[in-house]
Amino acid sequence: MRKNRIRTTALAATALLAALSLTACNGTEDGAMSGSSTAASDSAATDTGKDTEGSGADTDSGTDSKSPAGNTASGSKNSTGGQKSDTAGRNSTTGSSSKSPVTCTGSNTKVTVTKVSRPINHLLLTATNTGSGPCYAYNAPALRFDDAQAAFPVLRDSIPQAVVTLEPGQSAYASIGLSGEPDGQELHEGTNLSVYFTNKANQGSTGAPAELTLPAGTSWGDNGFVTYWQSEMDAALTY
Repeated sequence: MRKNRIRTTALAATALLAALSLTACNGTEDGAMSGSSTAASDSAATDTGKDTEGSGADTDSGTDSKSPAGNTASGSKNSTGGQKSDTAGRNSTTGSSSKSPVTCTGSNTKVTVTKVSRPINHLLLTATNTGSGPCYAYNAPALRFDDAQAAFPVLRDSIPQAVVTLEPGQSAYASIGLSGEPDGQELHEGTNLSVYFTNKANQGSTGAPAELTLPAGTSWGDNGFVTYWQSEMDAALTY
């Protein structure tokens, strides 16, 4: 009986050890597998996160770098093109409007002669620039009535402060005193008047003269005068 009890106890202990051993093995294997699976899952999640971030970075980089850079480049080209166009426009305008002044002559001006009520016995000469650029009306006009042998006297007291410059369409003025002092001088009935423009040095005439018909009833005396060219009509008629 005692031997059977010892054998039974020994068998029971052996069975218990085997069960414990089996349980330990299963636990170890399950733990290892569970840990391995968790590690694999974590690794996969990490890789997935990296891929997602990488993908996001690529997408952002592509959008940000292409769109603003493209707009900036386009804007720069358009702006530069506009500046070139403006500059070209500006050069063209300057070139077409900047002309050197020439001397006024009968060819680039229209000259008229009119009778005025005040002062009495006066005529007014008007020379209008008909050219495409400015011209200088130097000194005083040189006048010749009909077939007179000498030029009409010039009033030196009428010299202006500066040479009269006429832009296209502008006019210069000179008054003609038909008779001077003393009264009782011999008068000549005039029909035609030749108006010459003088050069800068006032050493003679330049260009073609303007040939005019005098107002009816015009008479002139040897003591008459003509003023220098003036920029204002009133200034010419003060003499």
